[in-house]
Amino acid sequence: MSPPAADSIIESVAELVAHALELEYASQAHYEQLADSMAVHHNPEVASLFQRLAALSGEHAAEVAARAADMTLPRIPPWAFKWECPDAPEGADCLDPDVSYRMTTAEAVAVALHNERRGRAYYLHVAASATDAEARTLAAAMATEEAEHVALLEAMLVETGAPQPAEPEDLDPPHMPA
Repeated sequence: MSPPAADSIIESVAELVAHALELEYASQAHYEQLADSMAVHHNPEVASLFQRLAALSGEHAAEVAARAADMTLPRIPPWAFKWECPDAPEGADCLDPDVSYRMTTAEAVAVALHNERRGRAYYLHVAASATDAEARTLAAAMATEEAEHVALLEAMLVETGAPQPAEPEDLDPPHMPA
């Protein structure tokens, strides 16, 4: 495995906290957007799941914001965040093809699980590569929190059953140009 690029290395606790806040706010906003979309499309069970996930992200954002209360955080433009995907690790990019207004709870849990695994991998990357020892320690703790979310979602996936690839026939499909 090659070493991380110099422009992807977190250099301070304040920089890590700024990234963590963006990650949690983006995650919350994305889950709220998905919940609203599912509600509009009369998929209340999946809407409720996405609402719970948005609330969980909101709680994390509040915890990170409390940690940042006495810090001066750097202002980072969206294109300068230090993660590999264009959006935050728990954001929407890379996942939109997996989201459908007809998705089942199991499929929604699988999408959320993918997001949480990406978030955990991000914090593990920071814990291994940050130049600041305190940032590495904090990132490791955040990776542990994300691991707890992964375990929770894995249990939910077992409870809901594996996502089924076959979808019921849509009697009123959206018009989608070829």
